[in-house]
Amino acid sequence: MTRTFMKNATRSRGVPMTWLAVMLAASTGQAQTFDRTKPPVLGPPPSLTVPPTTERTLPNGLRLIVIEQHELPLVDIQLVVKTGGEADPKNKTGTASLTATLLTEGTATRTSQAIAEQQAFLGVSVFASSGWDRASVSLHAPVAVLDSALALFADVALHPAFPQTEFDRQRKLRMTQLLQLKDRGPSMADRAFVAILYGDDHPYGRPLAGIETTVESLTRDDLASFYKTYYRPNNSFIVVAGDVTVADIERRVNAAFGGWEKAAVPAVQFPAPPVRSDRRIYVVDKPGAPQSSFRIGSVGVARSTGDYYPLRVMNTILGEPFTSRLNQNLRENKNFTYGAGSSFSMRREPGPFMASAEIRDTVTGAALVEFMKELENIRKPVPADELAKAKKYLQLGLPADFETTGQIAGQMATYALFGLPLNEPSQAVAKIGAVSTADVTRVANKYLDPSKMAIVIAGDAKRIVPLLKATGIGPVEMRDSYGKPVIVP
Repeated sequence: MTRTFMKNATRSRGVPMTWLAVMLAASTGQAQTFDRTKPPVLGPPPSLTVPPTTERTLPNGLRLIVIEQHELPLVDIQLVVKTGGEADPKNKTGTASLTATLLTEGTATRTSQAIAEQQAFLGVSVFASSGWDRASVSLHAPVAVLDSALALFADVALHPAFPQTEFDRQRKLRMTQLLQLKDRGPSMADRAFVAILYGDDHPYGRPLAGIETTVESLTRDDLASFYKTYYRPNNSFIVVAGDVTVADIERRVNAAFGGWEKAAVPAVQFPAPPVRSDRRIYVVDKPGAPQSSFRIGSVGVARSTGDYYPLRVMNTILGEPFTSRLNQNLRENKNFTYGAGSSFSMRREPGPFMASAEIRDTVTGAALVEFMKELENIRKPVPADELAKAKKYLQLGLPADFETTGQIAGQMATYALFGLPLNEPSQAVAKIGAVSTADVTRVANKYLDPSKMAIVIAGDAKRIVPLLKATGIGPVEMRDSYGKPVIVP
């Protein structure tokens, strides 16, 4: 555990150590002084002080962010490329994802087996992935082997070979995964939801993993071209957190990445998503499904929004933790589901807001009524005690996001990716505390309009369509799992 973050945040969630109290009472013969019939009282939010960050820029434009943490002889490094699946060509979705997957499958001088063997020999891990707005290559290593680990890390990041045999294997594996997802109700609902929300022309309307036809059409040259276009030092940055000094790690990173050539990087175009003027129910048929997969929402906000903290507090009340309104209503009170919740996917551009659950098919209509009731109620002023509990939930959970060097590097990478101040975590406790009832009501009414939401439900149409129509919540349309209209005979 990183004491720098936790020295003022011991027992970060403010929960008394009741098990320790029991042991002490038993050992000293003292009677217990706490009441087991009452839940623990949350303590005050801890202060959270982020270790200082130091920035450098290499001659080729690569930004370097260093956070010194000298408590353990470990280091975590993240190379972040500021382009992800949003740059996939429309007819080649899945390109960014497969490009990242192939990075660890062979370089100009190492086979995939050699990469795996060297990781095992050194006791390090190198991992590559791609998502929205970014691709990343990460390294976790003991400082004692940093030179060898950094050489492997740089080779994977800078010299991928995209071997044909590995490409064929990974593409076949991806095709199998897509076929499996095609038969799963939750995946069908996820895919249809974003397609309906954003349309074909918006990057966010397409699945990151691709679809069967686009993945099948990909070639290794497509991946090599994507890499050459977007994996550039002037479109990237490196975050280092661990037992290093700024001068030493700058020298090492410059030696490993200084020869990386910069080039012009094309901007990704984001057309405006379709404007919704009403509320509709879209049913994706999955015959025989025992449950209905609910996805309800609208286009949300970008991470750069000035309403970030009021939105976090509002959504905590609505659907983030177990004690949220959606989960308490649909799971605890109604027994419709094992869990219900909501989230904002905040990206470089506005990502989706989505409320979701897997519901027993026989109560599909009743569950929809409850969903809409909660989405309407959150737009009304929330009680003071509920607001206070939500804010404390967020505040007391902050230190847990910065316990390890890997978490520190990951958090700082996200702040850097979206152009946010790197000291913002130190201000988060105060900013959450400043959120008022009026703020929650304002953002709920500004960003959530239940009368203009898309309601996507994947399930057995024969059983659930009559239940949905009976609610009168909106007209019902049939769609396939890609969000396309289905003509019902």
